[in-house]
Amino acid sequence: MFRMICQRLLLFIAALFCISAAVFLALRVLPGDVAQVMAGLNSPHGKVEQLRAELGLNKPLFTQYTDWLFGVLRGDFGVSMLTGRSVASMIAARATITFPLILLGLAFALILGIPLGCWQVTHEGKVPQAVARFTALAAGSVPALWGGMLLILLFGRGIGVISLLPTQGFPTDGWSECGEALLSLLLPALTVGIIVGSSFMRYTAATLEHISRSEIAYQAMACGMTRRRVMWRVGLRLALPQLVSVIGLTFAHMVMGVMVIENLFSLPGMGMGMVRDVGLRDLIAVQGELFMLAALFLFVGLLVDIVHRALDPRLSQQVYD
Repeated sequence: MFRMICQRLLLFIAALFCISAAVFLALRVLPGDVAQVMAGLNSPHGKVEQLRAELGLNKPLFTQYTDWLFGVLRGDFGVSMLTGRSVASMIAARATITFPLILLGLAFALILGIPLGCWQVTHEGKVPQAVARFTALAAGSVPALWGGMLLILLFGRGIGVISLLPTQGFPTDGWSECGEALLSLLLPALTVGIIVGSSFMRYTAATLEHISRSEIAYQAMACGMTRRRVMWRVGLRLALPQLVSVIGLTFAHMVMGVMVIENLFSLPGMGMGMVRDVGLRDLIAVQGELFMLAALFLFVGLLVDIVHRALDPRLSQQVYD
């Protein structure tokens, strides 16, 4: 186990270096001059040269990369050319909205998806299973934008049929207004939770159906357990390593998946901020944001790999060369 963790950490560090180089070069091989794009196409030559010197673009490419990389290692992702704020502080402020939204949406998805997946397996018969499969398929096929608008029309404060929850913006004072901040995330989190929960429901049902036909399930029922108790007590425990992998990877993809939701509900999170930075050509901020997102994907993959191995002892018996 310890050897596996060391190997994964080395691969994680190597992948981070590769991604940092890819992100850095991606913004330099694009057509046109970065300084010209950031200054504006009609800017005078002197202003462009001044901006190029400020950004260090007049240095050799390798020197630019090492300067940026050493800054990243110190937690310095540069300074936004539009706001003058450090990119790290901008990402941190946006993350306080995006990650609570993702965690709340993931909680809704687990509450809806796993119990309904178990219900689909434990209620045999054509009608219940057909209804469950149709529900999961329909919920997973709804576009996030359309699903969010439907929830706004149902529960939106001032415009919905049941006027309960705010539909736009986030409190100016952030989480110091904890109650209002949480209310502003409920509708977008529910939108995310319904869509992601449908995937959890299908995966849970497929995994438990496979387990229900295994010898373990037959042995448990031979000991006096009902099919329902076998699925809830034995099946879920056996499916837990696979579910952890699915949940972890889903969490990583939800970081970019909530981009549409943040724009629909006017939440100033990472997704909405990146769309704005790309549109305003703030390439220094985009560079730092892309690297942070890629590093997050890698870290979640590393964490899922370690947790999966800890939950499934059979994987610990594998020999690594």
